[in-house]
Amino acid sequence: MTVQTPDSGFEQLDQRYEVTTRMIQYVLLAAPIIPYVLVQKPDAGAIAITAAVAVGAGVWITGAVILPKVCQERGRQWPAWLYILGLIAFIGALTLRSPFFAFFTWIGFMHAFRFLNGAWRWIGSAAVAVFFAVGQAGGFRRPTASAVAIWAVLTCVDLLLIGFFVRLGMKTEEQNQARKGMIAELAEANQRLEDMMAENTGLQAQLLVQAREAGVGDERQRMAREIHDTLAQGLTGIITQLEAAQQPGSEAERERRIGTATRLARDSLAEARRSVQALRPQALEGSKLPDALADEVARWSEASGVPADVAATGDARTLHPEVEVTLLRVAQEALTNVAKHAAASRAWVTLSYMEDVVTLDVRDDGAGFAQPGQGQPGQGQPGQGQPGQGQPGQGRGGGFGLIAMRQRVSRLAGQLEVESEPGAGTAVSASLPAIGLGGSS
Repeated sequence: MTVQTPDSGFEQLDQRYEVTTRMIQYVLLAAPIIPYVLVQKPDAGAIAITAAVAVGAGVWITGAVILPKVCQERGRQWPAWLYILGLIAFIGALTLRSPFFAFFTWIGFMHAFRFLNGAWRWIGSAAVAVFFAVGQAGGFRRPTASAVAIWAVLTCVDLLLIGFFVRLGMKTEEQNQARKGMIAELAEANQRLEDMMAENTGLQAQLLVQAREAGVGDERQRMAREIHDTLAQGLTGIITQLEAAQQPGSEAERERRIGTATRLARDSLAEARRSVQALRPQALEGSKLPDALADEVARWSEASGVPADVAATGDARTLHPEVEVTLLRVAQEALTNVAKHAAASRAWVTLSYMEDVVTLDVRDDGAGFAQPGQGQPGQGQPGQGQPGQGQPGQGRGGGFGLIAMRQRVSRLAGQLEVESEPGAGTAVSASLPAIGLGGSS
């Protein structure tokens, strides 16, 4: 996108005007020779002298092209005064030859105001006006009182007219300069805008790359959480059941363990497929969160052999899918840790609906563990061990379960707290905003 500035034809018009003015100077210098020859009928010698003076004047005014540059480089005005004095001398000489050269005299006014400054402009113009008045009066003749008076009157009138037109021209020139300044400012603004747009294009490309990388990172974290919550937990349960089936016991108990392992394998495969497709857990399909949580706890209790109680308090209502999935996954992870590390005889799961918060509590009466930094109770840190572990860092899982739970909860501006003491069991509490389906709590 490019912002259009005023038409550059103005500058071309100024250039054409400058060239035309320069050419007119030579036309006004050459044209009076024709009426001079036809009217005054001079001899060949006079014509040659007049032509020579005219050629000299033409050469002299050609120097006006480089005069501004000379004055600017030297920082002095005397080249301009010298030029104007020479021009006035040529004007006087040509006026003496013929009054028709009064047409050329106009060039003296133009150059006096162009190259001189301040009062010197009017002094130079006054000298030119004298010769112009002489030309208007018919040329030089015997200076009688009446002729001098006519010359004086014409000189004053010419100066007044010149002053008026010069002021008008200066005003126009100021407007032209202001217009050029505006065009330059608009051109600079246009350039800045183009630079900003180019920079914004680069930033947009950079943001796209960053967003793509962030999306890849988020997707990796999502898959890591889903794999941990589905495949890892399912495989752990399958291994546990198969190991138990290998132990001495009745055939019925062995078949039950193998059947449970088979069901866990099927459930894990289904959950893995749903995770890849970013679908909701199967337990929440067609069921409300309290019912899905009760079914999940029942399956866990059957597989682990640890009795568990489930309770829901408050006004149960349908929440945003992300909230429900997060609470279900936290419950699954916490219960998995209880089965793996707590050596508990019982567990309790409580889902509490409040006005703007929903809370999930998972407690057990197992071995518990000592939390580093007892000055911050309930704020387990990654690497402290899984909830329900006998000792910090003990057992399998490497602490990713607690990290995954914290990541899930923090993504929804929630809070996860872990409380445990050796021999006193462990409690995991996840609090999330009770965001409804419409996005409001």
